[in-house]
Amino acid sequence: MNYENILIEKENGIAVITINRPTKLNALNKATIEELHHGFGGLENDPAVKVIVITGSGEKAFVAGADISEFANFSVEKGADLAAKGQEMLFDFVENLKKPVIAAVNGFALGGGLELAMSAHFRIASDNAKMGLPEVTLGVIPGYGGTQRLPQLVGKGRAMEMIMTAGMVDAQTALNYGLVNHVVAQAELLDFTKEIAAKITKNSSVAIAKAIQAVNANFKDGVDGFDVEIKAFGDCFGTEDFKEGTTAFLEKRKADFPGK
Repeated sequence: MNYENILIEKENGIAVITINRPTKLNALNKATIEELHHGFGGLENDPAVKVIVITGSGEKAFVAGADISEFANFSVEKGADLAAKGQEMLFDFVENLKKPVIAAVNGFALGGGLELAMSAHFRIASDNAKMGLPEVTLGVIPGYGGTQRLPQLVGKGRAMEMIMTAGMVDAQTALNYGLVNHVVAQAELLDFTKEIAAKITKNSSVAIAKAIQAVNANFKDGVDGFDVEIKAFGDCFGTEDFKEGTTAFLEKRKADFPGK
């Protein structure tokens, strides 16, 4: 598939997806969401890729929000359908991807942009980053998982304040809130993110996929995360990665995981 709105680069087991709509501050429109879905799906099925990094082009914005012009005249039914399809196609899709996804937040991450960053498994921000959910200034609420994921990350009270005031928080505040894991200089963001990604690539991709599944289970209604963890733990014993990992430990050498 030829992409118009995203770029994909792969090297040393790490794939970088760059949302490339600089004149629109990388705003998410329908076409970009579809391209991201296809891009993430392809990388998940690529055995050479161990970790995925998502970022935005330029130095101003990760993603400055959704493309409001696409839905300004929607009806109630169309609005609900927009949120449902968007969550299924991109935001829930990314959260439940079997491969780790790291958001490298380079600048503004607002509305759908922050929601995309929150759907990643963790986030690293540049020191000029600003994050927020300004939807209530448009008479609407976050519809791509923002009301659910933000409280999980920063707590109910802080999430309520951010959503109700529509205010932005800077990178240091986001770090203090637990919204991002690290803050680094803009020029160092991708290199720093790739350094962490490189550490992940050395570990068992099978075990990591199981860990993602188990951690996510804790946040799903009607699912006992402990039960999911127990089953996933047991499943690991039947993998080639487990055999290699334990053998390497006993032989006092570094493991060379086959990813099976």
